[in-house]
Amino acid sequence: MEKSQAAALARPVYETNFPEAKLLRRGKVRDVYDAGENLAIVSTDRLSAFDVVFPDPIPWKGAVLNQLSKYWMNKTRHIVDNHFVSSAVMMLPEEFHKHRAVLEGRVSLVKKTEPIRLECVVRGYLTGSGWSSYEKTGEVCGIGLRKGLRNAERLDEPIFTPTTKEDNGHDRPVNAKEAARIVGGEETFERLKDYSIRLYECGAEYALSRGIIIADTKFEFGVLKGGIALIDEALTPDSSRFWPTASYGVGSNPPSYDKQYVRDYVKSLGWNEEPPAPRLSREIIEGTSKRYLEAYSRLTGRELYYHATARDISREFGTCMRHLD
Repeated sequence: MEKSQAAALARPVYETNFPEAKLLRRGKVRDVYDAGENLAIVSTDRLSAFDVVFPDPIPWKGAVLNQLSKYWMNKTRHIVDNHFVSSAVMMLPEEFHKHRAVLEGRVSLVKKTEPIRLECVVRGYLTGSGWSSYEKTGEVCGIGLRKGLRNAERLDEPIFTPTTKEDNGHDRPVNAKEAARIVGGEETFERLKDYSIRLYECGAEYALSRGIIIADTKFEFGVLKGGIALIDEALTPDSSRFWPTASYGVGSNPPSYDKQYVRDYVKSLGWNEEPPAPRLSREIIEGTSKRYLEAYSRLTGRELYYHATARDISREFGTCMRHLD
């Protein structure tokens, strides 16, 4: 990536508006456009936590999500098919080409699928809402666990704890029976469970070799040509908890390379997790961006931007914050 492209990625994109293209939907983080036989999915720099979109974008975040998902989808095709086609802007229909400065690094051309309305969550460690539930009941989403586990402890084996996929409001946990009803039967449910656990185990094993623990993650799937395909994103800081192995310890929440940093901050403000979300400080915006970039470089072995020095990064953050003021 050239330095000019890196500078463009540092300038946050909160939402996109391309008059020549048909916008199909604007999700919490992604803008989805019709691209003929395919879709063009733009990963913006919006941040969502507790299912609420925050007013302040995170520089480089969209590029990290887009390119890390591309990385994992190419790496896991042996487990399950996926919808990814290309991240090259010139592979998009012509009406998108004039917006290359915005789209470069942030867009993926993907196959159209029929989304399956289930969030496929896999937990390899006891943390977050799972830890809270275990403390009270000894279970996580109805799955009984052995006694004596501590916060952030690795589970004996990964567990599958799906949730609903709500367009508005909070997703809610569902048991196997209800999940099977949502997806159209036990056979489909078992395939989704198998794919999800295998994807998690593949990603977790590789990430561990790169100094990152993937504590938990979520996947989404769709129907493609009669089969099941991985869609949306895969093993990103938005969809997963990433812990550095160097600072991991059982008994408390480790530092992370994901949006837990933001969750902890807004909880300290006393926010009730309902809209509107509070504004984020410059320190939190910069800290979140650096965590996402660190996750990308550790996992892929590459830098997202080209020869960006500490001074370059600082200058671009300053530009970003002036845009937000």
